[in-house]
Amino acid sequence: MLARRKTRVESPPQACELTACMGILGGAWTPNIIWYLRAGPRRFSELKDDIGLISAKMLTTRLRRLEQDGVVRRTVMPTSPPTVEYALTDLGKEFAPVLQAIVDVGHRLKQHQGTVRRTAPTSVAKTRAVP
Repeated sequence: MLARRKTRVESPPQACELTACMGILGGAWTPNIIWYLRAGPRRFSELKDDIGLISAKMLTTRLRRLEQDGVVRRTVMPTSPPTVEYALTDLGKEFAPVLQAIVDVGHRLKQHQGTVRRTAPTSVAKTRAVP
């Protein structure tokens, strides 16, 4: 049995900044919503069309949560019928470069994985010598 290391790593604080950010980005569809809103305000139907597979209920839930978290601003336009637009707040705009960085790393990761798969030796079945 291996001996435990004597050095301990300090635990992150309970309200860690990384945990707070990942709490927002970790929600299903949330990165997609932020991604599309980074280009400017979008109406509900536009976001639904942009994202595609998301249900109206899930989009509503995520938008409400992002609004509560201060990431998205909901504006009711004085039209008939009323139109609602969603836009990123200043805080929400700070997620745009974060998401872009994740996309960039994702591209490099896919390239690396493709290179590893192409250069990895093919598996060869082990054969036993028959006596």
